[in-house]
Amino acid sequence: MSAVQETQAPRVSARRLARRRRAQSWRRAWNTFRHSRSGMLGLIVLTIFVLVAILAPVLAPESGLSVTQATGGVLQPPSAGYPLGTDENGRSILTLLIWGARVSLAVGLTATLISMVIGTLVGLMSGFFEGWPAAMLFRLTEWFVVLPFLPLALVLASVLGRSLLNIAIVIGVTSWPGTAMLIRSQALSVKERPYLERARVLGAGRWRQMSRHILPNVMPMVFANTTLTVAIAILSETTLSFLGLGDPTRVSWGSMLEAAFSVGAITTGAWWYIVPPGVCVVLVVLAFTLIGQALEEVFNPRLRSR
Repeated sequence: MSAVQETQAPRVSARRLARRRRAQSWRRAWNTFRHSRSGMLGLIVLTIFVLVAILAPVLAPESGLSVTQATGGVLQPPSAGYPLGTDENGRSILTLLIWGARVSLAVGLTATLISMVIGTLVGLMSGFFEGWPAAMLFRLTEWFVVLPFLPLALVLASVLGRSLLNIAIVIGVTSWPGTAMLIRSQALSVKERPYLERARVLGAGRWRQMSRHILPNVMPMVFANTTLTVAIAILSETTLSFLGLGDPTRVSWGSMLEAAFSVGAITTGAWWYIVPPGVCVVLVVLAFTLIGQALEEVFNPRLRSR
């Protein structure tokens, strides 16, 4: 065996060993998660909504969203032809719910991705670096924490305009401070561990320390916090759409509630226009919350021991 092959063999075996350990870790995490009844219940409910959103063109034709092609009566109660009744334009509430799932979930996930990226980067840098850069990032996070969410979101949504992408950006930009504070505390804890001190002695740079040592140790908390942030993002999208700041050309659960409120569905007794979107929002938020709590138990041994 040549000298090159002798030096590459330990590297290959070390990589295989790392992959094997990573696979075993994921299997242990899944085994712990599936023993959580609340977590599995949330996962089942969320899977149903995701499948409904993906299969929306199969479950309900998109033409049912058009006002000009509506054939039902105005605020018609549930019947055989319309299981959940109709809206003020004669469209099926069930069709609106199915297509609204796409918009609400898409906006929620996009806003969560933006929030996680900003919060993780700010939290890592403010926890790892020292001096005025870390202090400035921490003060910026505190400033966003004390700002009231709804007025800030309303101002940003009014400035950027009414579109789904703008709503996702607004929610993501205003909901990252909680993630940043969590990641910062974890980064401060990891930074003082002995193996990171050995990495500094061996000449590892700041980028390598952050990417190879600190980030992998805080990622479990990022995953657990993501599920809780999605629930907040969906609620925020519903709130902004209810206030009339959503995309007027797209149907979401929040826009359905706003339209029902505008036509006086509460005073006229058209409960079928209000209850279904409200129940869907509650179920999706509850599903993400249950999954997040289960993941927190998986990644936190102290909670698991209880």
